[in-house]
Amino acid sequence: MINVKEEHDSIFFTVRIVPRASKIEIVGSHGGALKIRVAAPPVDGAANSELVKLLSKTFGVSRNAVEILSGQSARTKQVKIAGVNLHDFLKITGV
Repeated sequence: MINVKEEHDSIFFTVRIVPRASKIEIVGSHGGALKIRVAAPPVDGAANSELVKLLSKTFGVSRNAVEILSGQSARTKQVKIAGVNLHDFLKITGV
């Protein structure tokens, strides 16, 4: 189960990112976090940029609506997506 919180028309959740993957995809849950694979390496923010791009496309929001709150240089990150509610998050991620 993913720890996700809804507040003021935004959702907050933890992401566990796997850089240098062969596919860019949302895998499922892993230790309370949403596990996501990205192809980019964790160098110069490339993996973070790919994560933001994937989340904005998946949830149908602009890239500005996706914010990495903490963990910019770690595999585990706290993410905020504005304009998405808890129901939509659960429906889209399937967790």
